[in-house]
Amino acid sequence: MQALALQIGSEVNTNELSQLVGADKNTINRYINILEKGYVIFKLPSFSSNLRNEIKKNKKIYFYDNGIRNMIIGNFNAIALRQDKGALWENFLISERLKQNAYKMTLARSYFWRTTQQQEVDYVEEMAQQIFGYEFKWNPKKKIKLPKTFTDKYQDKGTLINKENFRKFVMLKTDGL
Repeated sequence: MQALALQIGSEVNTNELSQLVGADKNTINRYINILEKGYVIFKLPSFSSNLRNEIKKNKKIYFYDNGIRNMIIGNFNAIALRQDKGALWENFLISERLKQNAYKMTLARSYFWRTTQQQEVDYVEEMAQQIFGYEFKWNPKKKIKLPKTFTDKYQDKGTLINKENFRKFVMLKTDGL
């Protein structure tokens, strides 16, 4: 669990995890499956519509609750002192969005997007055959554009979510994001 907790926001490779903790790959997969069924973690699959350079099979693992994740790694420092604030922010936003999508029965499908050239979109949502891309940045002054490969293919300029506008994102309010 500690190895998973230290990898939030990153693609998880069960072969690497099995070598890191000294357990069989199948055992690691079973543990991940148990943690998923217990609503401790969830997998976010990669999004692909068969562009040649899109990552198609990888997954990221997030925690439903950042407090559980922090307990596992033994770090309850204030956010200003954290080296992992970007990963915590991403985990929080994605987990809360998924909870709201489930609660409001939106039928939205959630993903991340990445290419073999390391272009990435933090969170992609597919709803009613439309694709929406989101980038998460803790710093509200940070300016970001989604990769041109993504915006050209999916006709979405993307939305930057930061600590000034996150409430509308989390609560599924799309007016004026």
